[in-house]
Amino acid sequence: MTHSILSTPRSSSSTLHEVGALALRPVLSEALEQEIARDELRTEKYGGDDPREPAADTIPPTPEEGDPNLVSWDGTDDPANPQNWSVKYKWAVTVVCSFLTVCVTFASSAPTSATLLIAEHFHTSMEVVNLVTTCFLLGYVFGPFFWGPGSELLGRRPIFIGAFTAFTLLHLGEALAHNMQTLLVSRFLGGFFAVAPMTTCGGIIADIWDPVGRGLSTSMFSASVFIGPVMGPIIASFVSESYLGWRWVFWLMMIFSGACCILGIVFLPETYAPVLLAKKAKRLRKEDPEKYKDLYAEQDRQDWSFKGLMHRTLLRPFHMLAMEPILVLVTVYLAVVYGVLYSLFEALPVIFITRRGFTISQNGLIFIGVGIGAILGSLLNLYFTRHYPTLIVKWHGFPPPEQRLFGAMFAGPCLVIGAFWLGWTGEYAAVPWYVPAMSMVLIGLSVNLVFMSFLSYLVDTYLMYSASAFAANTVVRSAVAAAFPLFTVQMFTNLGVNWAGTLIGFVSLALAPSPFLFYKYGAKIRSRSKFAPCIDLKIAAELEAQKEKGQV
Repeated sequence: MTHSILSTPRSSSSTLHEVGALALRPVLSEALEQEIARDELRTEKYGGDDPREPAADTIPPTPEEGDPNLVSWDGTDDPANPQNWSVKYKWAVTVVCSFLTVCVTFASSAPTSATLLIAEHFHTSMEVVNLVTTCFLLGYVFGPFFWGPGSELLGRRPIFIGAFTAFTLLHLGEALAHNMQTLLVSRFLGGFFAVAPMTTCGGIIADIWDPVGRGLSTSMFSASVFIGPVMGPIIASFVSESYLGWRWVFWLMMIFSGACCILGIVFLPETYAPVLLAKKAKRLRKEDPEKYKDLYAEQDRQDWSFKGLMHRTLLRPFHMLAMEPILVLVTVYLAVVYGVLYSLFEALPVIFITRRGFTISQNGLIFIGVGIGAILGSLLNLYFTRHYPTLIVKWHGFPPPEQRLFGAMFAGPCLVIGAFWLGWTGEYAAVPWYVPAMSMVLIGLSVNLVFMSFLSYLVDTYLMYSASAFAANTVVRSAVAAAFPLFTVQMFTNLGVNWAGTLIGFVSLALAPSPFLFYKYGAKIRSRSKFAPCIDLKIAAELEAQKEKGQV
């Protein structure tokens, strides 16, 4: 039975571009059609969390294909399958996910506007106070090792509810802290639990959207990752300077997270297919124990031992990081870009408060430029991926991942320009403040567009193993971002804003050719990968063979 992208009900809402591309859709051999169907079913079933190793070249039998006791969906149009939910409902879930992501990323940056006041209150140095951001991001480093296995075992929703509730309550320790030790420990634990919603929401988007809808939904989700950190300093700067004081920054964060927690509990459903099928099997066995006594879900037969879980969620990401050149270079690039974003929270006060005499709230307003840039980056990503519906049809649902790279090609040079622009205009107080402030738009656009482009590239490259790729990427980039606040102020003070910006610009320049190299050589690199399915390469090879035989 073939489950190609055009035969599934969720593709019934094909755009005019898809309909027009039907004529371009090649006819493939039955063997390749079956292989495509298997990979599509694996991707639909597991999202990016396939528990099996790449050597498992066949999926477990479905009721239609084999074992009648194995629970599956009730046909290809089963409404219980998240892939078959209505587009409106999918967008509602995506919007909720975006709100939750804005909330946890808002918490990562908001206290940066209160660091001077916190240092004064606790009579400590700025180096120690900068750990408020670093500790939160260190929580991002360790969290995925727990929430990855948790979401695979229990599902997305229970992990979200438990972690987000803990994240909300930990704001009490931050707001009521009587010493720096309490504040820093609370921040670390807050980051540890805050990364769970980010991981969960990314999985939810993979669970519910097919490749056509994934582009726009990923754009919204990625934009929310940057809107949160941008909103943090803007809002928190006015709160900390007001009569409320710096503690109300944390109270505000708690109110925001509490509201989002309620929103998620009420409106966020379970979307992970293996967990939904396991619940279905349990329900049927309970309804008729005699008839369904041998019924089971695939999740019931998985290896849930500590060793098995650690292999899939801890060892596999780093195995991929060691063996996959694409993942290594993408991770390095995104780590630098993520570090640049968080270095801005420490660098801008040097440029605008120290050099130009801005107040804390005036400095916070500079981050509006990053937000504008992030929104423009999302719009540009839609433009660069406007041809994707046609490609989906032409390539049987598995277009070349390199088609996701146009945004990064555009954004890489823009980030270089933005870094030099900020450095050399920010150094001199005689240059009007709005000149370096305008560079924030270009930097925000570049950071967001690089992220959207490369994260989409990883998803399309690794498909059912993309969760492991994301885990490795998240850990490394969060560790790098956690380190940046520790030396940013010293770097911009000792080197000068101009040479610090130049250093960042040259590092960005060294990495800017990456998407161009991937576009040219990515297919060859993927062909040697153990984890990349490379369906597009198999389709291209068959078409080439047909052409040589004169069949096309």
